[in-house]
Amino acid sequence: MPAKTSKRIPARELLFGNLWEFDPAPETAAPHIDSRYQLFINGKFTAPKSKKYFDSISPRNEEKLAEIALASDADVHAAYSAAAAAFPSWSKLSGAERGKYLYRIARLLQDRAREFAVAETLDGGKPIKESRDFDVPMAAAHFFYHAGWADKLSYAAPGRTLAPLGVVGQIIPWNFPLLMLAWKLAPALACGNTVVLKPAESTSITCMKFASILIDAGLPPGVVNFVTGAGETGAAVVNHPLAKKIAFTGSTGVGKSIQRALAGTDKRLTLELGGKAANIVFDDAPLDQAVEGIVNGIFFNQGHVCCAGSRLLVQESIASAVMSKLKMRLRSLRVGDPLDKNTDIGAINSKRQLEKIRELVQSGVDEGAQCYQPDCTLPAKGFYFPPTLFSGVSLSQRIAREEIFGPVLSILTFRTPEEAVEKANNTPYGLSAGVWTDKGSRILQMSTELKAGVVWANTYNKFDPTSPFGGFKESGFGREGGKQGLLEYAELI
Repeated sequence: MPAKTSKRIPARELLFGNLWEFDPAPETAAPHIDSRYQLFINGKFTAPKSKKYFDSISPRNEEKLAEIALASDADVHAAYSAAAAAFPSWSKLSGAERGKYLYRIARLLQDRAREFAVAETLDGGKPIKESRDFDVPMAAAHFFYHAGWADKLSYAAPGRTLAPLGVVGQIIPWNFPLLMLAWKLAPALACGNTVVLKPAESTSITCMKFASILIDAGLPPGVVNFVTGAGETGAAVVNHPLAKKIAFTGSTGVGKSIQRALAGTDKRLTLELGGKAANIVFDDAPLDQAVEGIVNGIFFNQGHVCCAGSRLLVQESIASAVMSKLKMRLRSLRVGDPLDKNTDIGAINSKRQLEKIRELVQSGVDEGAQCYQPDCTLPAKGFYFPPTLFSGVSLSQRIAREEIFGPVLSILTFRTPEEAVEKANNTPYGLSAGVWTDKGSRILQMSTELKAGVVWANTYNKFDPTSPFGGFKESGFGREGGKQGLLEYAELI
């Protein structure tokens, strides 16, 4: 009788397959989340005049984290009045002195980095390794960078003088709450403006925790004010007569509404809106490197990224090889508890966003695209969705046209560079793009022909405070970061 033999497992499966299990590695640092957060107006925490609060729910397990104050129109007015009263002294302060405050803020955030990373993960659902290694360090970097600019504004526009605008209203989204706060606050303060900022209603906790950093840094009362709430609060921030500028990051639909509301006023406006970025892979690209870039481009932060590479354009001759490598790579991604340091894809930010993702994925199936999802066990509680690939996608399908804002990749093919450009630009958005090729000349050519504010070459999702970021078409206008972003908060005289 022949001896029994065990099935031989290929080395590739041992390395990349979903065969190994990891012991849980939970982050244990305390997030120090209060049970209730009030508004932050004129340098102190203030109960809302509405006397109303709403719950902040963790997408990780659907548990209540805290109660957040619901700001009324009267609260927003109080915040603007405090900012207007603080503006004369803050704007007349020397750039060197303003820079000291920004440096203090950056260092205090670094000191409490682990605490803020855990709070950001609990509130938003992103993996702790992303909050720890990207969000918090990059937020601190923006304050450091703009602290350096504060006493050098005369060099930002040679021959011109930069003057602050006044009181600035800012509204930030739920996908990068702390980082977007830094993107908005740091340049505004460096230029001598005062601020009224509203975080997203579903992710207000790190913003309100940040108020304690402002207090510890000794920032003068009224220079920065936080009001929390939903759409009505945002509308009050946008429409207040004391606002000299509105800076908004969020959906294209809301951005259009804000633009209509401000038409005919003298308020400045910058918008950083949605995207449907094309990640283009040519047949001479380093495929293993490209696959890592593709995965990072769409599955980073569960795809909750406005510049996510959600459309993959692959040259036809290598399409099958890329698809095979992608499927193998997806089988190694770990979906689950965002507080586990082994997790690659955490929780979807909210139940509403999860329902939107499911609806769009079903539309892709109904319209004939081929759906692939690796086998994975999702947590019983919380909002989770597996990494998803669609092949056989056509430009007319919803998954190729609409922003899904989730871990879903639509794959199309092309034959020539001209066809790649045509397909990449066939979208109302224009925020970002990626190009993977071994030819430097092709990279330069594509960067000029792609209608996108940012074009990455042989990489994806690389950000730096010194580099401007922003879009074209329905992805908005204006820039954040770099000298260009600084100038958005100043009057040139």
